[in-house]
Amino acid sequence: MAQRFGIIWNPTKIEGDALRDAVTDAVPADTELMWWETSADDPGRAMTTEAVRAGCDVVIAVGGDGTVRTVAEILASVENAPALGIVPQGTGNLLARNLGIPIGSIPKALEVIAAGDERRIDMGWTRTDDAEVEVGFLVMVGFGLDAHMLAETDDDLKSKAGWLAYVAAMGRAVTASETVDFHITLDDGEEQLLSGHTLLIGNCGDIQGGVTLLPDAVVDDGRLDLLLISADNVTQWLQTLRTVVWDNGIRRLLGGDDETVSIDFAQHLTGEAIAVALPGPVPFEIDGEEAGDISKLAVRVQPGALRVLC
Repeated sequence: MAQRFGIIWNPTKIEGDALRDAVTDAVPADTELMWWETSADDPGRAMTTEAVRAGCDVVIAVGGDGTVRTVAEILASVENAPALGIVPQGTGNLLARNLGIPIGSIPKALEVIAAGDERRIDMGWTRTDDAEVEVGFLVMVGFGLDAHMLAETDDDLKSKAGWLAYVAAMGRAVTASETVDFHITLDDGEEQLLSGHTLLIGNCGDIQGGVTLLPDAVVDDGRLDLLLISADNVTQWLQTLRTVVWDNGIRRLLGGDDETVSIDFAQHLTGEAIAVALPGPVPFEIDGEEAGDISKLAVRVQPGALRVLC
């Protein structure tokens, strides 16, 4: 039976004719193709809504993490929504990395979509301060070092050097990250007072360079995982890096103990709903993108929100 594919593509990430040729070559000849181009004013919301209304069986997001997240927000809010296909473009492509979707090859990513193998995954939702609406995320949200690195990274350098550009920002980010005391509530538990400069809340945990920040995070377990970092001197940072890179990364890959290691300066938590109250505004990020400063944060998981072709 012929299918209808809706392609929502970011023209700042890929040239249109090249994409059309690749899609035409990859999908079955009887597939009906519908095209929507994102814009600076709308990264994909209206386009995805139109694709759903048009009866598309699959909606393909072609772009970076922002494009994928925008498309996913709409699909996760619709009953009996189309499946989501991803053709990763851009620097991060964090969800694609976690799902094993080919990066750097449009034809290979399209082959995965054409194969039609689905996986149900969760989606996270966050509401900051007094915002009236929630914003979706697929990988992780957080404040502290990660957000500072994004804020301190030169956009021109990032466009030329990709992930390596973040290295230049790390020193400035570490200096800018100050430990704060904040209140946090996990699910229906009691409010706790914790201290740290970085809190990451994620649906999956792999980032660039083969680093796993949240080793227990699974995209379809109906839970969110947290990493709280409070290291504030060289010795503590070295211990934290050992824990993240070796204990919860390489050692596990080599067949070591699967139990996640937490230390005083790098604690792991988990929950389905998280509320955070901070003493003042701090930089915030959503799926690797700057999202301004926040003082309050509410996060929840939507289990099985999306059907992803991967």
